[in-house]
Amino acid sequence: MASVNLSNLNKIYGEKSKTPVHILHDVNLDITDGEFVVFVGPSGCGKSTLLRCIAGLEEISSGDLNIAGERVNDHTPKERGIGMVFQSYALYPHMSVYHNMAFGLELSGMPKDEIRSRVTEVAKTLQLDHLLDRKPKALSGGQRQRVAIGRAIVREPKVFLFDEPLSNLDAALRVQMRIEIARLHGTLKNTMIYVTHDQIEAMTLADKIVVLSAGRIEQVGAPLELYHRPANRFVAGFIGSPKMNFLEVSVDAVEKNQITISLDGHSLTLDRQTDAFACDKAALGIRPEHLTVDGSGDLFIESTVSHVEHLGDQCMIYMDLEGLESPVVVVADGDVTAKSGQTLKLGIPVERCHLFDQNDQRVLPVE
Repeated sequence: MASVNLSNLNKIYGEKSKTPVHILHDVNLDITDGEFVVFVGPSGCGKSTLLRCIAGLEEISSGDLNIAGERVNDHTPKERGIGMVFQSYALYPHMSVYHNMAFGLELSGMPKDEIRSRVTEVAKTLQLDHLLDRKPKALSGGQRQRVAIGRAIVREPKVFLFDEPLSNLDAALRVQMRIEIARLHGTLKNTMIYVTHDQIEAMTLADKIVVLSAGRIEQVGAPLELYHRPANRFVAGFIGSPKMNFLEVSVDAVEKNQITISLDGHSLTLDRQTDAFACDKAALGIRPEHLTVDGSGDLFIESTVSHVEHLGDQCMIYMDLEGLESPVVVVADGDVTAKSGQTLKLGIPVERCHLFDQNDQRVLPVE
């Protein structure tokens, strides 16, 4: 096990060319020993590039990378003490499960008895012990991914790196593998860094989430911290499924402990401690699960139902509000009988509101 520390890390492709491409910008991050950290963000945000820099598969342009207190910028992947699991299983098709897991140890010259002991123990942990004689083609997708994980575990690395390991699996297998990876971390207690574009994976697996956008860290924190206290509009819109609704509002008055805003001709006072706030316009953010159509709330706006999705335990109601290009999403109880074309009163509870200034920074609530 080991800590991982990044200090002012940059990655630039084509540094000496006329058109260098700056991918990672001054990334600073501290990952403690035994922590499960998830890098999350949209496609092209730099999360996989950052993981590959930690692994030694990409050269760091500037800055420092320390693993277990040692600067490893110039170390090979093998010297860094990492084990990596890729999106593709990358198993040898002609080898059995046992030999796929043992191959790296055999190349290192480890005694056969020790190899067998390690592989057998890891296979039991991953529930692969009854599959050791099979070839990859005789395995399911989930079993192949477990073999790839087992191949990394037997090397006993200091840090595990996962690059979107579940993206090739179907929905049911992804849920199963999430549980198995979480259980594995609880058993091994190794430092793990996991890359995904799926914020549900991030919320369910992570001790700490790192949200990236355009090669920069937007916010670092525990899953519920990011959910309840997003630092800015980007994080608020990315964390949570369905994503947070944003309503453009006018700022009417700013007092010491209150901000009064106008929305669709309605006035709403947010009774919270406020910092300096000089904007005339702002964005009111509220999550779909916090909006209501049952008559509860502090402010009500009549709106038309454009579409309804019945999911069993939940009902997704899409409502058109004047002046908004996209509908407002409401997550209601599954028994709600809303229909397209129906007019409902959209209820907004003040205590669930977030407010973002014109620079997309969160200004309310301040805690």
